[in-house]
Amino acid sequence: MYKYSDMQTDIFGTIYILAGETELLDISLSDDDWEQVRKKYDATYAPNDEVLVEIKKQLDEYFKGERKTFSFPIKFSGTAFQQKVWNELLQIPYGETRCYADIANAIDNPKAVRAVGQANRKNPIPIVVPCHRVIGKDKSLTGYTGTRTDLKEKLLELEGVF
Repeated sequence: MYKYSDMQTDIFGTIYILAGETELLDISLSDDDWEQVRKKYDATYAPNDEVLVEIKKQLDEYFKGERKTFSFPIKFSGTAFQQKVWNELLQIPYGETRCYADIANAIDNPKAVRAVGQANRKNPIPIVVPCHRVIGKDKSLTGYTGTRTDLKEKLLELEGVF
C-alpha cells in the first residue's frame, strides 16, 4: 500500500511525499516530478496518516532550522550503484559539502565521478538524502533537480554553508 500527501514549503512551494507502510519512498519537488511518480505508484491521498504526518513534521523542523537529521525509515528504489551512492550521501553531515569525486572515492570507485553525478540527479528522496550537499570540485553549485541551482543554494544557506 502506498500513500501520499502534499506539503507547502517556502523554498519549493508544494512538495509531494510518498510513503509505503512505514517508510519514506519519494519526495517530489515539482508537479512534473510528482506526475512521473504517480504513474509508477498507485497511491492513496492520506494527509493525516501517522507516517506521513511524522515525515512532514520533521521536514518542517528542518526547513525552520530546528532539525539536522531525520529519524524516520526510508527505502530506496534504484540500481545497486545508485543505492550505494545514495547511502554515501547520507554520510555527509548537515552544513558540510562534498564533491562528486569525494563520493566516488568513498564508494571505492574513483573513476565513476560522472556516474555519481547521474545517481545524485536521480535521488528519489532529496532533502532527506542530501544530494544538495554535493557540489563541484571547484566549489561551484551544479544542477539540482535538473538545473535549479537556486534551490540547492537555498538549502545550503539554510544549513549555514554560505
